[in-house]
Amino acid sequence: MFGWKTSSSAIRLRTVEMSLTYDGSAAVLAQGLMAGTRVVSNLGWPNIEALAVGDKVLTFDNGMQRVAEIRHVPIRIDTPETVAAAWRICVPGGALGNREALLPEQGVMVESDAAFDQHGDPFAVITVAALVGLRGIYRSRPTLQVNMIALYFDSEEVIYAEGGALIHCPRNTSTLDKFLDTAPAASDV
Repeated sequence: MFGWKTSSSAIRLRTVEMSLTYDGSAAVLAQGLMAGTRVVSNLGWPNIEALAVGDKVLTFDNGMQRVAEIRHVPIRIDTPETVAAAWRICVPGGALGNREALLPEQGVMVESDAAFDQHGDPFAVITVAALVGLRGIYRSRPTLQVNMIALYFDSEEVIYAEGGALIHCPRNTSTLDKFLDTAPAASDV
């Protein structure tokens, strides 16, 4: 009557909504900066959305580097069911040198005595989510569409944004490439 005893040769696949949003847009971009964030480039301090492929951006280790790809992704996470882990993170002015909110998985470079003691290098890349609760950094329930912009270079880079924040820009690779890549990363993340 209900089909419980009949078997089907077709496999039914179900997927989990990984983005924690209704439209799934957050799943395609885990790092990036909000539109309006200023970065150091060969054009001065333009908003990130003013950059184009081929423009040069100041990096922490390698000076001015050419932007190889730019991705613009609108993220809408204003549903009441959105879990707090997916909320944007607000970083007050002076905490990291930026003024815009960041995605929870965005890497930022910090200088730390603990990193020096453990790795012999005072600089470490950590996710913004790890900083919640420190220096006034907190999660904020989003209420509107946020336009995120990710910059990609020919290699992994750390760029200057908003007057001194050091933002990690990973290499643009597919997930499978990341599993197969044996090259050492420029920074420990």
